Amino acid sequence: IVNSLSLCYHNKLILAPMVRVGTLPMRLLALDYGADIVYCEELIDLKMIQCKRVVNEVLSTVDFVAPDDRVVFRTCQREQNRVVFQMGGMGAALLSDPDKIEKLEDTLSLVKRIERTGIAAIAVHGRKREERPQHPVSCEVIKAIADTLSIPVIANGGSHDHIQRYSDIEDFRQATAASSVMVARAAMWNPSIFLKEGLRPLEEVMQKYIRYAVQYDNHYTNTKYCLCQMLREQLESPQGRLLHAAQSSREICEAFGLGAFYEETTQELDAQRAKLSARTSEETGEPAEDTSGVIKMAVKFDRRAYSDQITPKMCLLEWCRREKLPQPMYETVQRPVDRLFSSIVTVAEQKYQSTLWDKSKKLAEQAAAIVCLRSQGLPEGRLGEENPSLHKRKREAPDQDCGGSRAQELAQPGELCKKPFVALGSGEESPLEGW
Repeated sequence: IVNSLSLCYHNKLILAPMVRVGTLPMRLLALDYGADIVYCEELIDLKMIQCKRVVNEVLSTVDFVAPDDRVVFRTCQREQNRVVFQMGGMGAALLSDPDKIEKLEDTLSLVKRIERTGIAAIAVHGRKREERPQHPVSCEVIKAIADTLSIPVIANGGSHDHIQRYSDIEDFRQATAASSVMVARAAMWNPSIFLKEGLRPLEEVMQKYIRYAVQYDNHYTNTKYCLCQMLREQLESPQGRLLHAAQSSREICEAFGLGAFYEETTQELDAQRAKLSARTSEETGEPAEDTSGVIKMAVKFDRRAYSDQITPKMCLLEWCRREKLPQPMYETVQRPVDRLFSSIVTVAEQKYQSTLWDKSKKLAEQAAAIVCLRSQGLPEGRLGEENPSLHKRKREAPDQDCGGSRAQELAQPGELCKKPFVALGSGEESPLEGW
């Protein structure tokens, strides 16, 4: 049975699957420069089974979100019918367990049997499993496979010896007699390798990549990793040192002269989130509440941007103790229609709230704490951010563990929920925690 939406693998330029590289910004950049097909990084099937499919209206993407709120896979309309989703247990892993396909004796009999399973194409990396990128690619082996099969053969592994510019891709294809060529490291170093007119300046390519990363909310650690692969020997340059020191997407943008772009884009995304949240509230018919005097911001708590030991709630609690103020009081509600949470924190008789609803009670409370801290110009525990008072308290009370202070936070009064929302007791965890 032929799927009418199946990809055609004849005479195609393909971005190869690469760990930590083949995320959405790199795939879109490769498509812009002329790639016909793009592979995502290898993903583990068990991890995908645990994910929840989420339509992200703010980014216009479809996200597959893990229980820990990490986006495992993100895609968008731009790459529809051009992206290949790669599951774990493929590639050389198959050779360690031939029973997954059939017990075979040598390479040519292996690929013949694979062809008989009905696959649309086969990609061949021209090296043995134990060989590394510095070993020469075996064009002759790829050619022998291409001559044996009737389905398209995709040649891979030519970046080190063969592919330095666009014209080299076609030379590699002819040397292997393959139908198509898959490019990995040469595309990782400069995705404009797919551009017929020739390579674009690296600075231009990196800025374009960063713009995609910000627009699609790519985590800064992944953005930083990919940019480091592009810079290569320039990592010791002034710009390379700024990139190496960057601890957020904002700092990465500033290192490349895109600080204004970052501020403008994030403001637009925050406004879109707030608009979507307000629209959702209207559609669900939530009761109008008196929110006069509540300081609001459109913020979310991204746990990857914070230390495991220091969170916004901890920073806020410590500040209140230092200022001899009552402990922060959190009032959290759950919206029945989509089971999202919102929290208001009261500090010194002033209320603070994020306008964005969150997936769990904990996340909503952290977001409320961020609003309070930012409105006061206080540190909130982000990576790379110093908070001397917390370190000082740890030195003064080394025997106090995080669990103790956290339990103290959760036991505080004021964590009430109002009708018609689902109430959460002050010491209870949400049954939907992790959704």
